[in-house]
Amino acid sequence: MSQFRDEAGAERGFELQNAHWLWLSALVIAADQVTKQLMVNHFALYESMPLLPWLNLTLVHNTGAAFSILRGSTPWLFVGLSVAVVIGILVWMRRHPHDSRLLAAALSLVAGGALGNAIDRATRGFVVDFVDFHIGAWHYPAFNLADCAICTGAFLIAVDMLLPKRGG
Repeated sequence: MSQFRDEAGAERGFELQNAHWLWLSALVIAADQVTKQLMVNHFALYESMPLLPWLNLTLVHNTGAAFSILRGSTPWLFVGLSVAVVIGILVWMRRHPHDSRLLAAALSLVAGGALGNAIDRATRGFVVDFVDFHIGAWHYPAFNLADCAICTGAFLIAVDMLLPKRGG
């Protein structure tokens, strides 16, 4: 068994620390892929269905990053970046204490969202977006559940950074 020393210098066996939070990543990936497939199966490209006066379901293909930045770049650039981010997240989760629940959940959300969009890029060459928030004629860039998970995770990371830490 591999050994390492914790912050207090005590020797401990190898632990996966926060790996049990990866169920949240798997849930995000599954929900994201199911909703995207439902949209692809039931909507034509740019077809829109109003849900609320300020919210539509509209099928769009995003070949860029957030807000279509770098539109038209090779999808493999974004797949590689997503994989690198997820590897970084796994290392970060591994190095943080088991009781850092908020941070572990936040990182799991970001990892699930990143992988959900990477799956699209690897299999379709673009990301399926469909949530169309608008006010009058102004439309926010369309997004999906993976994007929601990434933003929620990023917000929770910021909250975790602002919370006082125990024992410090």
